[in-house]
Amino acid sequence: MTTRSELPGTAESYWMATAPGTRWPGLEADVTADVVVIGAGMAGLSIAWELTRAGRGVLVLDADRVAAGVSGYTTAKLTAAHSLVYERLRHTRGKEGARQYAHSQQAAVERVASVAAELGVDCDFEGSSALTFTVDPQQRATFEAEAEAAAEAGLAADLVTETDLPFPVAAAVRVTGQAQFHPRTYLLALADDIAARGGVLHERTRVTGLSEGTPCRLTTERGTTVTANDVVVATHYPVFDRALHFARLSPRRELVVAAPLPAPAAPEHMYITDDLGKRSVRTAPLDEGRRLLIVTGESFTPGTGDGNERFLRLDAWMHEHFPVGDTAYRWAAQDNDVSDGVPLVGPFHPGARHVYVATGFGGWGMSGGAMAGQLLASTLTGAEPEWAGLYDPRRLWSTVREGATLLKQQADVAKHFVGDRLRTTHVDSVAEIAPGSGAVVRVEGRRCAVYRDEAGTAHAVSARCTHLGCLVAFNEAETAWECPCHGSRFGVDGGVLQGPAVRPLPRRTV
Repeated sequence: MTTRSELPGTAESYWMATAPGTRWPGLEADVTADVVVIGAGMAGLSIAWELTRAGRGVLVLDADRVAAGVSGYTTAKLTAAHSLVYERLRHTRGKEGARQYAHSQQAAVERVASVAAELGVDCDFEGSSALTFTVDPQQRATFEAEAEAAAEAGLAADLVTETDLPFPVAAAVRVTGQAQFHPRTYLLALADDIAARGGVLHERTRVTGLSEGTPCRLTTERGTTVTANDVVVATHYPVFDRALHFARLSPRRELVVAAPLPAPAAPEHMYITDDLGKRSVRTAPLDEGRRLLIVTGESFTPGTGDGNERFLRLDAWMHEHFPVGDTAYRWAAQDNDVSDGVPLVGPFHPGARHVYVATGFGGWGMSGGAMAGQLLASTLTGAEPEWAGLYDPRRLWSTVREGATLLKQQADVAKHFVGDRLRTTHVDSVAEIAPGSGAVVRVEGRRCAVYRDEAGTAHAVSARCTHLGCLVAFNEAETAWECPCHGSRFGVDGGVLQGPAVRPLPRRTV
C-alpha cells in the first residue's frame, strides 16, 4: 500500500506556497454592519469588493484565513468555456439562456482583467485560449455541436483538430479571449483594497448561526454576534441548510500535480477533457526558461476510494505525456455541482429578503465568483442584471429537467447514510490500524473515527458527520476525515476543514 510519504512533490498548493500569509484579526466583540459576507474566497471577496466600491459598508468573515480555502487550491483558469456546457444549455435553457450564461461568464473574465489592472496587482495574469478536447473520434459530432452552440451564444468559439498538446486529439472546441492567473495574489490585493475603502475583514471567525429578519443576526463559534442589514453566504457549500441546497449540490474532489518543464515545451493554452476521469492542463510562469505545468484530474466523491493511487495515476500521466522534471507540488481541489448545471446566485430561498447565496460553480469558481460579485452587488444596489434570473436559486421551472440528476444524487447520499451503517465496522479493532492511517471502528458500541499517527498514538473522534450524520471515511493522501454525503472535511483532531459542517467531530477516548 502506498503511503502519503511516498507520494511525489510537496503536499501544498503552488498558489499557497508562493503568496504571503495573512493576519487579519478574529472577531472578538459584538458588531453591527451594513452587509456581512461570509466567506473570503473568490466569490466572497469579489462580492465584498464590488459592494465596497459601490459605497456599501461591508464586513467579511472567514472560518480560516483569507483566500486560503477552496480558492487557494484551484487550478485558476479564468474562462467562460466550461467544458461541454453550451449545447446542454441550449436544450435546457434555450438559446437566450445560453447567451446569458456566455455573456455573464465572459464579462466576469474581463472584470478580473480590469480590476487587476486598476489595482496594479502583479498576479501573473495571462491571456490565453481555452480548449475542451477529446481523443475519441466517436465524440466528434458532440464537439461540433458544442462549438456551434458556444459560437451561437456569443463566444469566439470554433472546432479544431490541431493543438500544441504533445499528443493527437480527435476534436477540440477552442474559445479565444480567456485567461489564467495567480488567484491568491489577486485575492489578497482585493482584500487589501476592501480594507482601504473602509471594509472590515476578520479571519478565524466561523459563523455557526443565522437568524433572518430586519436586521439579521449572526452568531460565531467565538461567542460574538453580528447584526447586519444584509447577509451573503459565500462559503463554497452553504453552511445553512434551510434552503435545502444540499439536495441539489453534489461535492466533487479532484487532485492536482505540478512540475517544472522547459518553456519551449510548455502548452501555450489551457486544456480540459473528460477522458480518463478528467484531465485539465495549464501552465504558470516559474523562472527564467521554465514554466510550471499544472495537471488536474481523477475526479471522485470525497470519502470514497484511494487518494494515494489516484495521485500516482495522475502523476504518471503527466510524466508520460510531458517533458517535466520532478513533481514539485501536489494538492486537491473541491467543487460543488448543481443538479441542473447552473450556479445558484441570488436570494437564499423563496422567503429570503435580506440573505443571499453564491454556490454551485461546478469547478469554474474563478469566473463564477467574479460573476457572483457583479450580480449580487448590482442586486443589492438596485440594478439587477438581465441574466440574474438564470442563476436565481429560487428557480423551480428546472425541476423536471434536473429530476433524474436529483434522484441519482440523493440515491448516492442514501447509499452512504444507510449502507455505511449496515457494515458492522470498517476494521475490527484499533490495533489493526497501521501508523499513518485511519479507519472507522466500533468502540464500546459507538463508531469512532480513529487515526494512528506515525508514533503509534491513536486519535479518536466521532465517526458521524456533524452536518447530517453520515459516517466519515479516511483520506490517507490528505490525512483527513471526509463525509461522502455532502463533502464536509475534518482534521484528525475533529476540527472542521471544509463545510457544510460548522461543528467539529466530538473527541472520543479509545
